[in-house]
Amino acid sequence: MDNRITESDSKYRHLEQKSTLEILTDINNEDKTVPDAVEKAIPQIEALADAIYRKMKDGGRLFYIGAGTSGRLGIVDASECPPTFGVPHDWVIGLMAGGDGAMRKAVEFAEDDINLAWKDLSEYAINDHDFVVGIAASGSTPYVINGLSTCNKNNIETGCISCNMNSPLAAVAKYPVEVVVGPEYVTGSTRMKAGTAQKLTLNMLSTTVMIKLGRVKDNKMVDMQLSNNKLVDRGTRMIVNKIEIEYDQAKKLLLRHGSVRAALDAYDDEGNP
Repeated sequence: MDNRITESDSKYRHLEQKSTLEILTDINNEDKTVPDAVEKAIPQIEALADAIYRKMKDGGRLFYIGAGTSGRLGIVDASECPPTFGVPHDWVIGLMAGGDGAMRKAVEFAEDDINLAWKDLSEYAINDHDFVVGIAASGSTPYVINGLSTCNKNNIETGCISCNMNSPLAAVAKYPVEVVVGPEYVTGSTRMKAGTAQKLTLNMLSTTVMIKLGRVKDNKMVDMQLSNNKLVDRGTRMIVNKIEIEYDQAKKLLLRHGSVRAALDAYDDEGNP
């Protein structure tokens, strides 16, 4: 019998008999409990964030490994760091069981391969300067558990994000984070509350680490990539608000130097654009 709370029965019954409004209201009520569960885990998240920062400030990389929804969430968080914080693409790397193709289509039994995670990590020449975070709602995914276990044997620091207490994954991770959100609305569908909890935790982790690494100034994304007109406009307005020059002048300054930080530094150095 499975005692994992993520697999326990939903407290709602006969979902197919409910109205659209009832379903939506019930799901929303369950979702409201997730931030409270994350809040309880803040001390664990703090320890993990500080450990990651210590590695990354000395040039290490952050890896996420996971399967299914958990793996996808890690890849999403990793892929958002370069455009948001202007960091190289190899600073934060998301890997999932079955490879990039599994982002769209599940790869059968990939998460059960106990050697696959280390193989995936080895392709990036992982070493003891790096940090690996395993993500698994159940805390029992072989791909993730054995990946962290092998990292430990190679003196690579590890952490995890799971949604069950006292899971095998938490037992392996040096810095475990356990965000217990309880049974899902649809029994076992951990893409719901568990997935939301993992996403919130990942947002907190990567944002905190990037702030501590100096990739945010005041409260602004001064290193963001200028990859579309919206971001160019946002960056231009940051400059206008900071040094009080005309919009068109600020835009030219931004495009010339490629980032808000570089534009502001150039203006400070030269006294003019």
